[in-house]
Amino acid sequence: MEAGVSNNNGDQKGLRLPSPPRTVESMMKKSTPPPFLVKTYTVVEDPATDKVISWNSEGTAFVVWQTAEFAKDVLPKLFKHCNFSSFVRQLNTYGFRKVTTTRWEFCNDKFRKGEKEKLCEIRRRKAWTNKQQHEVQHEVDEDQRSSSSNSSSSQYNTLMDENKRLKKENGALSSELASMKGKCRELLDLVAKYGNGSRKEDEDERPKLFGVRLEVEGERRRKTKRAEETAFLPSQSCK
Repeated sequence: MEAGVSNNNGDQKGLRLPSPPRTVESMMKKSTPPPFLVKTYTVVEDPATDKVISWNSEGTAFVVWQTAEFAKDVLPKLFKHCNFSSFVRQLNTYGFRKVTTTRWEFCNDKFRKGEKEKLCEIRRRKAWTNKQQHEVQHEVDEDQRSSSSNSSSSQYNTLMDENKRLKKENGALSSELASMKGKCRELLDLVAKYGNGSRKEDEDERPKLFGVRLEVEGERRRKTKRAEETAFLPSQSCK
């Protein structure tokens, strides 16, 4: 905006009045939120990681449900490291606070579900003291040891259940095998029994009539010849 101003000589010069100062709110809207907050908000919003990290039921805070998996699988993709205690320190420098001692739940009044635009209003605080860093590191270590112990116990119980199941299946298979062996022996005995009877019948091929063997001409001659030979032998010995 320009206004005419007269000098002593009566000349007018165009002067530009200074623009009004920008408000703090307008400056915040034009600023960009820190990458750490944007990445953290994105992973909390991602439904694919809900089993590891997600919003609480009210959407006023987020919870890291599985710290070991979060440090191993999520942190390297976001921040190029796998140090969970470093992640916690970063949260605290941006004003996050832990909600409860029973789980890793963090909140910030400007970090809420569905209000991503408020990330610009979060400001970084001064660095932590060595004592605060040590306390966070100690708490993280204790939680990871507890998680590791629970995981080992869960794996042991799973293996024991699997062992019981395999023993039960092995017993059932053993019983079935014993039953099949018994049936196999019965079948072999049956085959042997009928096989021997068949061979005996094959030895005598004379036809039967009403269950009685019939004498055929050739068989009659053989019997007559044997009888004659038998009668002839004693007479020869008498001479």
